[in-house]
Amino acid sequence: MKKTILLFISTLLCSILPAQESTALLMVHFGTTYDDTRTQTIDAINAKARQTFPDLTIAECYTSDIVRKRLAARGIEKESAVDALLRLRAEGHRRVTVQPTFIIEGKQMADLRHDIERVRPFFDNITLGTPLLYSLDDAQSVCDILAARHAADPKKHEHVLFVGHGTEGPATAIYAQLDYMLCNSGHANCHVATIEGYPTMQTAIALLKGQKAKTVVLIPLLFTAGNHAADDISVEWKETLEQEGFKVRLEIEGLGEVKDIQQIYVNKIRRSGDK
Repeated sequence: MKKTILLFISTLLCSILPAQESTALLMVHFGTTYDDTRTQTIDAINAKARQTFPDLTIAECYTSDIVRKRLAARGIEKESAVDALLRLRAEGHRRVTVQPTFIIEGKQMADLRHDIERVRPFFDNITLGTPLLYSLDDAQSVCDILAARHAADPKKHEHVLFVGHGTEGPATAIYAQLDYMLCNSGHANCHVATIEGYPTMQTAIALLKGQKAKTVVLIPLLFTAGNHAADDISVEWKETLEQEGFKVRLEIEGLGEVKDIQQIYVNKIRRSGDK
């Protein structure tokens, strides 16, 4: 809170000074306490943004209060969205492109939109990019990438199960859409389920049994392979599926590690900058 107040004061003082001509880019991440996946996902896409947009000032923030607090206890400081935006304004930037690495248009996006509106009066322009699964083209592109990257052998009764986080709100419907699009694209042995939304684990189990699956390949549908990948998918989901009689294989990686997925976000940044 003290940091936010100081940044707010700095922002007010900066309003009487000349503005920076360049546009700043704020990369917004939920965040993770897992160092390995942070390096392979968050740090990787930040580096790709710097390489792709060398004329932009690049900043990052973490939206998860819990992740920021746990990292701070280890001496790793990460800013919230409001703090990062106020700092950019205090440095003289009046135009900012904001690009989240969220998967769906859910609660995290709603909170980010709220944060942006809080500080919008201090800027000439703030442009917000969309999450990974936003348009039909987004969903089809992700389907094609996932199916090509994680092929299973139907002759061996292998099935792939992508496990997303999910949400209680209507945005959870995108996971069912993704599941349908995979099947409609000729990948009937690829399925999507969620930890906290729909389709559920039990929905997936019923489908797998109905299709006489023998081996299930579990893959996170998450930007970072952090807590949910390590605890929910690698333990609870794996054990439950094994108890139901399936052989289970884990392929644990965050979506943020996949270069084609990174490129989707980069394209969103480019489109936002053109607005």
